[in-house]
Amino acid sequence: MTTKIEKTDAEWRAELTPEQYEILRRKGTERAFTGEYNDMKDPGVYRCAGCGAELFRSEAKFDSGTGWPSFVEPAGLESVVTETDRSWGMARTEVMCAACGGHLGHVFPDGPGPTGQRFCINSCSLDLERS
Repeated sequence: MTTKIEKTDAEWRAELTPEQYEILRRKGTERAFTGEYNDMKDPGVYRCAGCGAELFRSEAKFDSGTGWPSFVEPAGLESVVTETDRSWGMARTEVMCAACGGHLGHVFPDGPGPTGQRFCINSCSLDLERS
């Protein structure tokens, strides 16, 4: 079971960069093709930029051509949580860090095998721990 991390808004603002705060805590999105990890091919573990929880592994990363880092699956079933996002006049599935609740991105059913999923994640929601 994932340990829940709870902080005040002031604590999050003090610990995160303005861009990380906007995305992780206010559910923003970075512009396509601008994120640090979009073209990254280095091996390692992608951790939550807010709390350090393990979210994705480099073996699950693929080039989706969308402009955001994309993964076929999270590091573990307990790594992320999802909920329906009805913003922008559409229904999407939002992906959040299971530990701190930070917004990561969205998951779509148009990814490659074996899962058929595309976890489309904001780079600034992530920190790569290279192996």
